Amino acid sequence: MALMINSKCINCDMCDPECPNQAIYFGEKIYEIDPDKCTECVGHYDTPTCVSVCPIDCIKPDPNHKEDLDTLAEKYLRLTGQS
Repeated sequence: MALMINSKCINCDMCDPECPNQAIYFGEKIYEIDPDKCTECVGHYDTPTCVSVCPIDCIKPDPNHKEDLDTLAEKYLRLTGQS
């Protein structure tokens, strides 16, 4: 499942540099996550780094983009040019 940043975001800039897929960007009001690039760090790390560094716990699973581990791994391969 891709992740999303909810409206509690305080724009602290902690998550953006941590994303290995460059899926996090500054949206209209808060940071947002591109679900086409988010792999929940599958292929890079054991856990999503953005979630680990978020000081207010505003990064949650995106219910509109449910993906299993295999799908996230395939996306990682595609994004890194390994597919």
